[in-house]
Amino acid sequence: MAMTSVGAFIFLLVLLFMLLGVPVAFAFLAANLIGAVLIMGGFEGLLQLVDNSTSLITSFTLVAIPMFVLMGALLFHSGLALRVFDTLDTLFGRIPARLSYLTVAGGATFSTLTGSTMANTAMLGSLMVPEMSRRGYKTHMSIGPIIGTGGLAMLIPPSALGVLLGSLARIDIGALLIAGLLPGLILAVLYCLTIWLQARIDPDAAPAYDAERVDTRTKLLLFARNILPLGIVIFCVVGFIILGIATPSESAAFGALSVVGLAAAMRCLSIDALKKSLASTVEVTAMVFLLVIASSVFGQLMAFAGASTALVDWATGFEASAVMKLLLMFATLLLLGMFMDQISIMLLTIPIFFPLAATLGYDPIWFGIIVLLAMEMSLSTPPFGLLLFLMQGVAPPGTTLGQVALAALPYLFCDLLLMVLLIVMPAVALFLPSLI
Repeated sequence: MAMTSVGAFIFLLVLLFMLLGVPVAFAFLAANLIGAVLIMGGFEGLLQLVDNSTSLITSFTLVAIPMFVLMGALLFHSGLALRVFDTLDTLFGRIPARLSYLTVAGGATFSTLTGSTMANTAMLGSLMVPEMSRRGYKTHMSIGPIIGTGGLAMLIPPSALGVLLGSLARIDIGALLIAGLLPGLILAVLYCLTIWLQARIDPDAAPAYDAERVDTRTKLLLFARNILPLGIVIFCVVGFIILGIATPSESAAFGALSVVGLAAAMRCLSIDALKKSLASTVEVTAMVFLLVIASSVFGQLMAFAGASTALVDWATGFEASAVMKLLLMFATLLLLGMFMDQISIMLLTIPIFFPLAATLGYDPIWFGIIVLLAMEMSLSTPPFGLLLFLMQGVAPPGTTLGQVALAALPYLFCDLLLMVLLIVMPAVALFLPSLI
């Protein structure tokens, strides 16, 4: 009982440090140091903590994280991603609300090549918002699709957050990445249906304008030159995993190598682009690995103190169906997402939620997709969703946070529809992993 109380004390200590403004990684590390002394006993406990930390970041599975980050950085700094958007813009022709559809199509494509939600949203916002504002698009038709599509990178492989989740929860990372592909594509289709419905209700929300006519031959050439080669990158990442040719870490390395080769072949690779890509990769990777150490040791301390087991026993003890308990966990993730970043949420909930899900009989891969979907929604959930603030920063002057939040609501509804579909038909997430 005393050990359980110590575990609860460590948990509350982390929350206190966060409220005081201590950076997330250092909040966890400080609580871990205190916890190691209290639970494992003095200096020996600290030595055990250091030993555990070393083994955590030397795992081969974590190689996928810097490789996926490098892929996204190379695509952005080399200009390959911009070529994709320009080509899609030409292919869409004079379709009503074409720039909104372009946002979804380009965002889904970019998601399969970067795995970074923030990179996806930042790029879409900087490229699309000025053009859509110039064309007279209303706020919900310009900002809404960007907020929704930005989160697709969390589901569609390669998902950097998915790799981190799989590593922390100790589940098959390859299966988790592949499981997010079909739900991510379904979500993209739902976003397109939302745009179509909004354009039908209010045609003035996305005014039509004349676009330069391009013959079919030119369109095919642009597609073959700027989009089709990216299929090599997607195959190296997703195809290698499905076919069993490579592990997720190896396929991530093949993906990064294919981007370098493709950028060189298309004469987009420069020393400056390489320097910027490598620098940003090192910065992001160092941050993530520090968080991996902090979170994993925190989970071990919680388990050693018996706090995780006590919480699972409490959650399974009260009268409620398995679906109701699942919805409570989903709601908890959304609530935490209003005040915390996604990595912090994972650090706090993985040691508790995944054992609980296993006790309730849920497949860990399927539950991992549910967790990723909840964290994607939390990015756009008022009042403190991170993507809301990011979009307000790139929106036209005078755009309020309330307007941005209202623009995101229809896309949050699409996320809820996908959640219901996953509960009713778990095969939506589990079919592709079953082929590996």
